[in-house]
Amino acid sequence: MKLIGENIHIISKRTRTAIEEKDKEYIRNLAKKQTDVDWIDLNIGPARKQQGTMRWLIDTVREVSDKPLSFDTTNLDEIKSALQYVGTPQKSLINSTNADDERLNPLSDITAEYGCSLIALTMDNKSGIPKEADLRLEMACKIIEKTTESGIDNSKIFIDPLVLPVCVDQSQALESLNSIRMFKEAFDPQVNTTIGLSNISNGSPKELRPLINRVYLTMASGCGLDSAIVDACDEELIRTVKMLDSSTPQNSTDELLLNIYNMMLNFDDLENVSYDKTNDDEVKIFKTAEILMNKHIYSHNYLDV
Repeated sequence: MKLIGENIHIISKRTRTAIEEKDKEYIRNLAKKQTDVDWIDLNIGPARKQQGTMRWLIDTVREVSDKPLSFDTTNLDEIKSALQYVGTPQKSLINSTNADDERLNPLSDITAEYGCSLIALTMDNKSGIPKEADLRLEMACKIIEKTTESGIDNSKIFIDPLVLPVCVDQSQALESLNSIRMFKEAFDPQVNTTIGLSNISNGSPKELRPLINRVYLTMASGCGLDSAIVDACDEELIRTVKMLDSSTPQNSTDELLLNIYNMMLNFDDLENVSYDKTNDDEVKIFKTAEILMNKHIYSHNYLDV
């Protein structure tokens, strides 16, 4: 599982201020914490007012980390500038395009020119995010048709089904998992898949979010997920990813997560996964899996039901 660290992003007011005020120390500290990811995502949003922001971030992050970088902005000029400047553009990610021609076409050309990788969201401005996995696949097919036309190998493409918060539309948690499976089966050569993991728990109580994220990533991994944009400071999540990658459980809760992973991998049913009903941690994991599989109705106090 490849990980993309989400921690440098303007959604955080403090981080946005640090970028606007060129607070190097704050950004360096965020970069130093992301030691276990494969890319550090630099999310600067539209970046209309401050040209050169990506280059400043590259210089700042490079003072403390040599991790490959993901460039996350709707500003095409900033993306091109970053790829020209970074030195090893072929190791970089563009985050992201969607299925709209006005976004997909230029970003496919930029990806082909610099040999980087591209995250592609299965949505467009007209339809939004499709509810059904089949419709998400249609958008993925349109994207791959264009990237193939541009000469980009499928190994450079990361298709994102767009995970929605489980507290907003519970059924979509399972639909995104189905989409991942379909993406992995539909293309030859295979494409990569990715998700913005934190989206699944967005809006849930703060104390529940790490658990929901961890269980969902386990389930998505079993469906063939190749990468995820994650909170690089969530040490238990990072440990779980390593445990799943190596299939080396350290305790009974790890064994349960590994069984859930295998359940998804083998298209089995959650009812066939056993757990210790006297172990609070195992009960919480199993109840979370039930919610994410849409077997029980989500509420903020679902662990107490």
